[in-house]
Amino acid sequence: MSYLLHIDSSSLGEASVSRQVARSFRDQWQGPVVHRDLAASPVPHLTAAGITAGTTDPARRTPEQAAAAALQDELIEEFLGAGAYLFTVPMYNLSMPSVFKAWLDQVIVLDRTMSHTGTSPAAGRPAVLISARGGGYGPGSPKEGLDYVVPTLEAVLGHDDLLGLDVTTVIPELTMAPVAPALAPLLPLHEASMAAAHDQARRLATTIGTARAA
Repeated sequence: MSYLLHIDSSSLGEASVSRQVARSFRDQWQGPVVHRDLAASPVPHLTAAGITAGTTDPARRTPEQAAAAALQDELIEEFLGAGAYLFTVPMYNLSMPSVFKAWLDQVIVLDRTMSHTGTSPAAGRPAVLISARGGGYGPGSPKEGLDYVVPTLEAVLGHDDLLGLDVTTVIPELTMAPVAPALAPLLPLHEASMAAAHDQARRLATTIGTARAA
C-alpha cells in the first residue's frame, strides 16, 4: 500500500483547528504517511525559471532553471507516489494560505500531473480536504457565496482536466465563536460543527484506509 501524503498549510501550529481535525484523521489512519508542513518549510513561489525550465533542454538550463526543475521533480514525485491525500487548508481572508497556492503551482504541471487530452496519473485517488474557517459561509448564512477556498480547491484538486482526485471536504466552522464576543451566541453551533468534523475525519480515515488495503 502506498503512503498517505499529508500537506499542512496552517500558520497556527497546534492551535490550528484544521490541524486538530487532521490529527483525528491521522490517529485513525493505518499505514505510512509522508507529511509536508508548508508553514514550517514553505516551498518557493513559481518563478520565471520554474516556468521556462520545462521547455528548456536540460543541458541548456541556467543554474536557476536547474534548481527550479529539481524542486518541481521532488514535489511531483512525492505527489504521484501517494495513494491517498490529506490537505489541511484553512480559510485566510476568504481564500487559501499562499503557501498552499505556491505548492499547487509547483505540482500542477502539464503532461506530468495533468493533461488536456487524457486523465491525470493521480485520477480517482482519494483525497480529504480539511478547511476550517472563523465564521459560517454555508447556504443561508450572511456570508454565503464568499467562500473562495473550498469551491476553488474542489475544482483544482478534483476536476478531470486538472489533478482529478476524488475529493471529500470536511469543514469545521465558526472557529472564532469561543473568542469573539459577537459570535458568542453561535458557540453551540461551533461545538456541533467541531464534533461533526472530527467524527467525519475519523470515519474517512477508516473508509479510505480499508478501501486502499483491499
